[in-house]
Amino acid sequence: MKRIERGFEHLLFSSRWLIAPVYLGLVIAMLILLVKFGKQVWSLSANVLSAPGTEIIIGVLSLVDIALVMNLLIIIILSGYENFVSKMDDLKDHDDRPEWMGHIGFSDLKIKLIGSIVAISGIELLKAFMNVDALSDRHLAWMLGLHITFVVSGLLFAMMDKLTYRAH
Repeated sequence: MKRIERGFEHLLFSSRWLIAPVYLGLVIAMLILLVKFGKQVWSLSANVLSAPGTEIIIGVLSLVDIALVMNLLIIIILSGYENFVSKMDDLKDHDDRPEWMGHIGFSDLKIKLIGSIVAISGIELLKAFMNVDALSDRHLAWMLGLHITFVVSGLLFAMMDKLTYRAH
């Protein structure tokens, strides 16, 4: 019976590798975002002399938005892989290894995730307000409501984290 239990536990533990292709899919998503980023830079460059200032600012905010999403994906891919699949021991002494690698736990990952979502939502809200004439009041209200929800959620996550940390 103990042998069956041990085999089952090894099967469960090995199942963590099922998420590895998901991280590879996120890398592919980053490539797609890189193409979108390049398209946006090309569009901004081509219209820099003829586009109004607000359009340039909205374009730049879109670039910042893509950069934030890509940064978030890097954090999710690397910390998720290290937390849930396997340690990257071969990269431990690599000069370019980020300091946070190997130190971000699931709780830290949640806080970084919600922080990034708040930042992305804030940029989208700013873009909307810069183009306020094209949107209905209802649409703006929904965007503002969602942003406030993200901010409050982030604060609640941080408070729960602090309470949990204090309890330990």
